[in-house]
Amino acid sequence: MKFFLDTADIGELSQAAASGLVDGVTTNPSLIARTGRKLRDVVDDIVRIVDGPISVETISLDAPGMIAEGEGFSAIHPNIVIKCPLTPEGLKATKALTDSGRKVNVTLCFSPLQALLAAKAGATYISPFVGRLDDVGQDGMLLIREIVQIYRNYNFKTEVLAASLRHPIHVLESAKAGAHVGTLPYSVFQMLFKHPLTDIGLEKFLADWKKVPQG
Repeated sequence: MKFFLDTADIGELSQAAASGLVDGVTTNPSLIARTGRKLRDVVDDIVRIVDGPISVETISLDAPGMIAEGEGFSAIHPNIVIKCPLTPEGLKATKALTDSGRKVNVTLCFSPLQALLAAKAGATYISPFVGRLDDVGQDGMLLIREIVQIYRNYNFKTEVLAASLRHPIHVLESAKAGAHVGTLPYSVFQMLFKHPLTDIGLEKFLADWKKVPQG
């Protein structure tokens, strides 16, 4: 399973990338807005830190606008992946952009049928939002399992990018379900390293080492 960091915070990204375990980055307009910086400046910094897919989201509501934005994003760096919403216009843009050789991450997916349409449009990634479904009393992880099954049935090349992962169990269940990618906030990424028995074991080893004659 590949790990993408869901952030536009350069400090967070630098710390996570230092682990060598970050495969890519996803951003959205909300994350960019929190930085208080221009999108181009943020993206320029991100591509210098992570050598992997970098999702940048369009804000137009019509296909021609999304296509124009996507072409502009692609010109920034070869690693840019264009994010388009799962709407009729978004899928029109997805088809046009993928037909021209560009990579597209179709976002805001909440049903397996939407995911099927995105795959047929040639999406590079589909982003089902697990946590947001959980928030309204639905089983977000079931959506991941259903999409993985459908894609396997027809050998679609579209990768399942599990999004809106709120805690380590979301990450675990996404990996068990066969999601190709999980995109997660820095706080959740940090949690993946933690286990109390690891800390206790390390403390005991270090305490015992102090008892070993030195020199």
